[in-house]
Amino acid sequence: MSDISWFTIFSTISAVLGVAIGMMFPAMAMGRAISQALDSLARQPEAEKSIMRTLFIGLAMIESLAIYVLVIVLIILFRNPLLEYLINR
Repeated sequence: MSDISWFTIFSTISAVLGVAIGMMFPAMAMGRAISQALDSLARQPEAEKSIMRTLFIGLAMIESLAIYVLVIVLIILFRNPLLEYLINR
């Protein structure tokens, strides 16, 4: 196999692992945040507005991490700067 073939295979494998790991942890964090919010709502129902507002802001921040992972993986797959270096070598 040529160097480009190996590079493409390793880039694809690293992209798949990056998506798997990069999406797993934000998903676990979202589940924990929702679980804690429901627990705190059960303890203090009068603080519902404050808890829900904080929950939605936190979920948006967690989701942005997953989106950043997706963008980086797409860059690795479709516009990898190291591939140009390998071709021009």
